[in-house]
Amino acid sequence: MRYGHFDDERHEYVIERPDTPLPWINYLGCEDYFGLISNTAGGYSFYKDARLRRLTRYRYNNVPADTGGRYIYLRDDEAASHPTDPPFWSPTWQPTRIPLDEYECRHGLGYTIIRGKLAGIASEICYFVPLGESLEIWQLTLHNDRRQTANLSVYSAVEFCLWDAWDDATNLQRNLSIGEVEVDERTIYHKTEYRERRNHFAYFACSETATGFDTQREAFLGPYRGWEAPKAVESGQMSNSISVGGQPVGALQVKLRLGPGERKTISFVLGYHENPPNEKFDPPGSQTLNKRTVRPIVDRYRRDGEIEAAFQKLRAYWSGLLDRLQVRTPDPHVDRMVNVWNTYQVMATFNLSRSASYFESGIGRGIGFRDSNQDLLGFVHLVPERARARILDLAASQLPSGAAYHQYQPLTKRGNHDVGSGFNDDPLWLVLSVAAYVKETGDWGILDEPVAYDNTPGTEESLYGHLQRAIRFTLDRRGPHRLPLIGRADWNDCLNLNCFSDMPGQSFQTTTNKDGLTAESVFIAGLFLIAAAEMAEMARKLGRD
Repeated sequence: MRYGHFDDERHEYVIERPDTPLPWINYLGCEDYFGLISNTAGGYSFYKDARLRRLTRYRYNNVPADTGGRYIYLRDDEAASHPTDPPFWSPTWQPTRIPLDEYECRHGLGYTIIRGKLAGIASEICYFVPLGESLEIWQLTLHNDRRQTANLSVYSAVEFCLWDAWDDATNLQRNLSIGEVEVDERTIYHKTEYRERRNHFAYFACSETATGFDTQREAFLGPYRGWEAPKAVESGQMSNSISVGGQPVGALQVKLRLGPGERKTISFVLGYHENPPNEKFDPPGSQTLNKRTVRPIVDRYRRDGEIEAAFQKLRAYWSGLLDRLQVRTPDPHVDRMVNVWNTYQVMATFNLSRSASYFESGIGRGIGFRDSNQDLLGFVHLVPERARARILDLAASQLPSGAAYHQYQPLTKRGNHDVGSGFNDDPLWLVLSVAAYVKETGDWGILDEPVAYDNTPGTEESLYGHLQRAIRFTLDRRGPHRLPLIGRADWNDCLNLNCFSDMPGQSFQTTTNKDGLTAESVFIAGLFLIAAAEMAEMARKLGRD
């Protein structure tokens, strides 16, 4: 069955029906703020770290699938005069799943556009993250194709995560006590734990003055109800609830009157913001959130011209990245993949390093050491300055022995102690990524950059010294056949020769016999030969051979 096609001129994949076999996702964001968005507006958002700075909730393995996301509802406030049309619906199909007369999703480079039409009301929602900003924009455009005036209510809704996604999913009794919000005429501020120990907050704003709002989930949805038919949307009445504990949400209502053929654009902004620690409250000494630092940002993106300029800047940014590598082959399908979608995939893997997807929850791991070094091999030509910064971050998660944490949290840059080290191929990948970077950029000075071990001040050594320790780590750990010891695992994580599990929960990531002296890896041996050759070339270049 056909579900979509490539639009090569616009560099978009076009999905033609909402009921795909699985959610078809895109990634929003290029730098610090990221979001996963499906073809029906499911997904979630986070700042830098999908576990530690999760803005919105998403429940994996949920029923119905892909429930939770960036939802907009349209309600016909005069539905009684159109008895054959539904009284309300989702222009993205989910979560109401009411069939639309027209539907189209366009996943582009850093943005997603979802179009729908029902009951003579056409809609288009453009979701994207502006460059250099810690926020996302939902730009909704409505067009009344009816012959008579349409009186509509627009509802937008997100469910806030209480920051640490693991704690949010497992510590219910605590979470029911800590949720906190503030509200003004156009913006809902999510400030859970802001008074106690945080200087950051989330906000959900609208370009129009809201005619109603809710911040308590049960007040918006109603008891024993879900996102498919919120009580507030069904009744047309928001309760203006203020969440004190409970389950905080951001839900805004805007009333519109559209004449025949009239078009109207409304924008919503979901964002993350930090205040200086000594400027958290306004007035000082109160417990009221200081909004002075964030209001200029919110006000800027209430203007359609600013949003359009930001969107075009994003498209120009991606056009420039694609220009870094272009090929022409006899096969247009190869050209499409190499020139557009492979580059896009490389950026996505560099940004997230498998830490968040629709199969990886963003909770169980952070940035992978091996993964990120491999990603760099295909990324160094795209944004060299970001590649340089990532290399130094990775080296800082290396241990004095030359080993490395298998994963680290992107927010704190600290190694993941739950998983630890012991994947004996990991250190060698750092040699390969550094070699790729210096050959691409000519920035040999990076090898003299001082980098700490385990992010511990006072342990700094040059990056070149880190690479030497990576090589020595392998040489010092060889088995009966003088091949490198595998440790917990090599690149084939599923094959762990040291793990003899006899209890539930044991795996290559938890077994204690990781330092066995028998299990060897032919793969690491081959990887070592490549890494050693790259190291020798760098040594000759620097006159250190």
